[in-house]
Amino acid sequence: MNKGERPTNVEKQNSEPATAKTEALENHREHPEGTYLTTDQGVRIADNHNSLKAGPRGPTLLEDFIFREKMTHFDHERIPERIVHARGSAAHGYFQVYESLAEYTKAKFLQDPQVQTPVFVRFSTVAGFRGSADTVRDARGFATKFYTEDGNFDLVGNNMPVFFIQDAIKFPDLVHAVKPEPHNEMPQASAAHDNFWDFISLMPESMHMVMWVLSDRALPRSYRMMEGFGVHTFRFINAAGTSRFIKFHWKPLLGMHSLVWDEAQKIAGKDPDFNRRDLWEAIEKGAYPEYELGVQIVEEADADSFDFDLLDATKIIPEELVPVRKIGKMTLNRNPDNFFAETEQAAFHPGHIVPGIDFSNDPLLQGRLFSYLDTQLIRLGGPNFAEIPINRPVAAVHNNQRDGYMRQTINKGRVNYEPNSLGGGCPMHAPEAMQGFVSHAETIDAAKVRERSESFNDHFTQATLFWNSQSAVEKEHIVQALQFELGKVEHMHIRQRMIELAANVDQEFAARVAREIGVTEFSGDLSYLSESAAPKPGSRRGAAAPGRSPALSMENTVKDSIKTRKIAILAAAGFDHSALLQIKTALQAAGAQVEIVSKHLGSIKSGDGQEVKVDKNFLTTASIMYDAVYVAGGKQSMVTLQTSGEALHFLNEAFKHCKPIGASDEGIDLLMRTNITGVELSGAASQNQVTSDKGVVTVRHQAGDSGFAQSFIDAIAQHRHWDRDKKDQVPA
Repeated sequence: MNKGERPTNVEKQNSEPATAKTEALENHREHPEGTYLTTDQGVRIADNHNSLKAGPRGPTLLEDFIFREKMTHFDHERIPERIVHARGSAAHGYFQVYESLAEYTKAKFLQDPQVQTPVFVRFSTVAGFRGSADTVRDARGFATKFYTEDGNFDLVGNNMPVFFIQDAIKFPDLVHAVKPEPHNEMPQASAAHDNFWDFISLMPESMHMVMWVLSDRALPRSYRMMEGFGVHTFRFINAAGTSRFIKFHWKPLLGMHSLVWDEAQKIAGKDPDFNRRDLWEAIEKGAYPEYELGVQIVEEADADSFDFDLLDATKIIPEELVPVRKIGKMTLNRNPDNFFAETEQAAFHPGHIVPGIDFSNDPLLQGRLFSYLDTQLIRLGGPNFAEIPINRPVAAVHNNQRDGYMRQTINKGRVNYEPNSLGGGCPMHAPEAMQGFVSHAETIDAAKVRERSESFNDHFTQATLFWNSQSAVEKEHIVQALQFELGKVEHMHIRQRMIELAANVDQEFAARVAREIGVTEFSGDLSYLSESAAPKPGSRRGAAAPGRSPALSMENTVKDSIKTRKIAILAAAGFDHSALLQIKTALQAAGAQVEIVSKHLGSIKSGDGQEVKVDKNFLTTASIMYDAVYVAGGKQSMVTLQTSGEALHFLNEAFKHCKPIGASDEGIDLLMRTNITGVELSGAASQNQVTSDKGVVTVRHQAGDSGFAQSFIDAIAQHRHWDRDKKDQVPA
């Protein structure tokens, strides 16, 4: 540069000392070490664990600017997908109540058994992005929109009846912790990393939910085979104004069934749309998913009779204390016409209620009443999301709300305010007799405080109840799940803290996990917790939970049907057509779906010249995509399959995952070429004699109705056969 010339911007930058550049950049970086929590305005926060409430058990107050700022920022963090529950699948259907519930609620859709109320249900994973896999270990969303004649009612729940936290002010922290770590955005759709378990190890209130997420409930075989829960305590209000507390339950008619962890991981690679595809195909084939809606009803006078607080979202009401009353059935019978327009644009909100249903003061629910509406405003572009077709109520809409982004309604006339005379006073207030909504008149006289009720302090009793209620196999799966999760955690002090928490649930549980993750000593000491997070002795106020609750074990689910189960039949050219046709016909008559799997697509001929279509080949499918496997006989077919490593792996893997396996005649010889051990494989020597051992069903010299098909169907109905003591020795 010549003397006297002004330097360009680039020259100025290049002439600055490196330290000055670094300092300028560092001014934009956050330095959280050693500083106090503040709001975005720099106001220091004295309590980041409790929202501002009217009394320890009272409702959250709108003036809580700390909570509102924190939740607003959180709700607006992702564009355009949902922050949580981003990956979803949905279906249309209808709901019918079994009998009038007028004694308990004035909600019209719960009065007339002849009325079919339209519904739209969205199932989802919670933590992953839209492109993540269906079969990750996670809670599942179960959100139902009822299009009632009194307006939309959204029952926005999960497939687990409890949640990680008691107060909504901690929700952003929870989700930040479970999402991919911010410095490298890994791992996707997984809690198996340091941030999540660091948070959990400092939040003992999460331990009950942690037990559920570590269980097989977090790996549903199908959305059609999982329970749903409203999570929170709500109210039913009848025409006389009487209030009762309720908990909502969805019970699948097919029962609850799960994947196993190894299977879930493999399916994520083979078919990341596994649950989505299952729901879609079942409805397309007319195998409509069905769920019964149940409620637990608690009189207000009995609300304090339990040894836990009904307002605590980390607690259940054990079904042994308050049985679930089945009040109606939901049937899903139509797939969406357009995924984006319906499934993606569906806007759910716990605040969408109808006369006859109301809220409790559950502090997690109270926060959701703000958060969901705020989320829809940013995700769907403004306040008119209710005009999107999938969100429109069937009830007529009359109000003075106008304009805003994406407005679709063309309002006529000059009046857009109330009260008015120019519009004849319309729209006017609806009296309660005309189903005008009136909030329950709950008396509140309390100081404004930022604290939690002492009745929320017991964090381990129900976690222990859940553990004690599981079968031996389910306990083993929980142990293995936590071993896997903590095995991914790099910091030993986080592993140590989690084992201390686990020891407060059950010492045996903690010891079994500790052995595999390098933690050698533990005592259940929680002294490392801060005073605000440390559990304090809870006030046991009434009836204690039972020592075990059979309703909490999936082993006690329905096991009398194989409807919609997917069965693979392995065959190659030269198969026994008579045997294959007999078992295929029997399985389909029982409601199962059957696919022929072979080395190549196209068709194959049986030993007697009959031709059948091959549905899948070993390249495009695997045993993990099916609930059971049958191997048809036929000498030439077995010669081909015995030399196929893919066929042998298919059977080994199905056996390792404890699935039912059937074989007839030469098909038994193929099983004997596998690594399957510990079961009877020789087959009966005499004609038509069926053997069934640990879910492996065989028959030789089959002719006519041998009872083989029914034995195989009975084995499939059990879903898994956990008594295979040598399954872990089978390489697959």
